[in-house]
Amino acid sequence: GFYFSPKLIEWLGPKREGDIADEPYIHYAASMQALFEKLALQMIDYYLGDILKETGKIAFAGGCALNVKLNQKIIARPEVKELFVQPASGDAGTAVGAAAYVSHARGVPVEKMEHVYLGPAYSNEDVIAACARHPGKPAWRKIEGTPEKIAKIMVDGNPVAWFQGRMEFGPRALGGRSIIGCPSSEGVADRINEQIKFRERWRPFCPSMLDTVGPQMIKVDHPAPFMTFTFEVAEEWKTRVPEVVHEDGTSRAQVLKREYNPRYYDMMKALEVLTGNGVSLNTSLNRRGEPMVCSPTDALNMFFGSDLQYLIMEDILVVKEGAQRYESLD
Repeated sequence: GFYFSPKLIEWLGPKREGDIADEPYIHYAASMQALFEKLALQMIDYYLGDILKETGKIAFAGGCALNVKLNQKIIARPEVKELFVQPASGDAGTAVGAAAYVSHARGVPVEKMEHVYLGPAYSNEDVIAACARHPGKPAWRKIEGTPEKIAKIMVDGNPVAWFQGRMEFGPRALGGRSIIGCPSSEGVADRINEQIKFRERWRPFCPSMLDTVGPQMIKVDHPAPFMTFTFEVAEEWKTRVPEVVHEDGTSRAQVLKREYNPRYYDMMKALEVLTGNGVSLNTSLNRRGEPMVCSPTDALNMFFGSDLQYLIMEDILVVKEGAQRYESLD
């Protein structure tokens, strides 16, 4: 019933139980990561070394392409000018590869994937209808100037379930179906863990940031629209936005251009006005063990199945009973 020999248990100890990464398993994980990086970089040198020296560009897909620490090391190589990681790497992304192959074979050039906002979108009317049908009888109201008003709720230390525009394609929440928080607000990551995520504190939450902030905070101008790379964070920013900096001093960043998600961009601009930092904590809109939500009904089910207090769907704000209502937002 096991996929490994009893000799492995004799050598390394019993199979790990639960989600806690502690002694000695953290060392096994670090060793596996180091070996994986070493072999992957050797394979790149062997198979792609010559063409990399010529072009400076590499495209990467498959499940291993989502290993952000490896990707950081690839970008750091002097011959690599740009690394493109297909944002739906893994099995789900094979559809993109198949379509690209057929398109190229038929003489239609393949366009660069600039964003992944390709899923369903819902109107305010759709959201109101979902609220009317929901057994939780949500107390909702429509607000104007949504990005600026949500930023005010976040600056008070509140996580917000953020649902707007088209759903993201791929495994990363990128401001369409996200839980967001103000990364300079001490303890917001712990509140998200307590209210919904229930995940290990050593697993960092990630930042989305304005394209004007990216070169300052992560010290490079490499494109990073899909949260597929980690970067070293500049010293000043480690204290400015501590809730999104990992203990090793890195962040898995999304650097956003306004044209691809204007409402999310405007919310971060509002955060910049209020706090001086155009950065948002960003994690996926789901409960642990469940897929990312897609529809307003999905979002309401998740919201009422968690301790989150604030949910915004397009311009419809849902506030739980007992939470501060922010009457000034009306």
